[in-house]
Amino acid sequence: MLLSLAIIFLVGLSAAAIFERIGLPRIIGMLGVGIVASPYVLDLLDPKILGISSELRQIALIIILIKAGLSLNLSDLKKVGRPAVLMSFVPACCEIVGYVVFAPILLGVDRIEAAVMGAVLSAVSPAVVVPRMVKLIEEKWGTKKSIPQMILAGASCDDIFVIVLFSTFVTMAQGGSAKVTDFLNIPISIVLGVLLGAVVGIGLYLLFDRSYQHKHKIRNSTKVVILLGTAFLLMSIETLVKPYIALSGLLAVVAMACVVKLKTEGSVSARLSEKFGKLWIAAEVMLFVLVGAAVDVRYTLSAGGMAVLMIFIALAFRAVGVCLCLLGTNLNAKERIFCVIAYLPKATVQAAIGSVPLSLGLPCGKIVLSVAVLAILITAPLGAIGIDRSYQKLLIKE
Repeated sequence: MLLSLAIIFLVGLSAAAIFERIGLPRIIGMLGVGIVASPYVLDLLDPKILGISSELRQIALIIILIKAGLSLNLSDLKKVGRPAVLMSFVPACCEIVGYVVFAPILLGVDRIEAAVMGAVLSAVSPAVVVPRMVKLIEEKWGTKKSIPQMILAGASCDDIFVIVLFSTFVTMAQGGSAKVTDFLNIPISIVLGVLLGAVVGIGLYLLFDRSYQHKHKIRNSTKVVILLGTAFLLMSIETLVKPYIALSGLLAVVAMACVVKLKTEGSVSARLSEKFGKLWIAAEVMLFVLVGAAVDVRYTLSAGGMAVLMIFIALAFRAVGVCLCLLGTNLNAKERIFCVIAYLPKATVQAAIGSVPLSLGLPCGKIVLSVAVLAILITAPLGAIGIDRSYQKLLIKE
């Protein structure tokens, strides 16, 4: 296992540095290392690491979401309002419609199987989008109109919506029927996640503040550990209550960090954000190398050109969805184009659930996994390069 960790960190960081040096996003190098080291190519990683890969990826995602919460300004988020809510589900719905309409023609699946495929493919990747939006917030690119805040909030909710739809469509593909309660779980999950995170955030603030008043000041490094441990607890609560009620652990984590930022002094939250930024250096490598290792490249060749065409048609539907969300806003044409680009990347959710239809024995399982793999390989670099290369041209620095 230690050798596998050495490969992940040393080779992953080296590849990231090389790609950065030649002007490409670091993520491409890290994904590439994961793909090459995966069981499907050179098989360099210990099965024990791969066995806990999803948990390690989740830890990395938690770290960047805490940093996002500590960077978010709630007053800026209020200014966004309606578009941020719409961005959490309208682009995904449009993309699913694209699959339902065109996948039966191009890939020979039926409508329900096309809906399953669309649900797998329509989630934006918070792992790619969130760290970039956090960077833009810190450097104040587009923050006057709250553009990165809107994208960050939308991307955080988008996954919940898509995963609920995915489980519903899979049930239908297995011969079951959809229930109204399945769709009610979406707003319930979001509201309960935010409420739980806010309550926990207030509790942490009182803990930190009380220790300060009693001259038993908790060091910022200890606060980082407490925040991380609490975030893990929130994610565990989501799993524990899942059979009874829907609750979003990821949104709870963001809400917790937002409340801690809101209540604590600016300098304290800034230092905490800086410390989580340092943790992200290691977490980012872990996340993207393991995402790459989850990609089964054997299915890419079987997908063919029609799958690539399908992915780009679906992205066009997604772009229309983003533009619909921005109707009536004060964003100019360049800023709207940036929002479309920022909503392209796919990686985390596709790596997590792309193989589920195949494991359940659905007839569309192999083609769904093939398209999911291709979508990661095409859109993760495309979105990352697009965001990194365009933000200075399309956004205004405050």
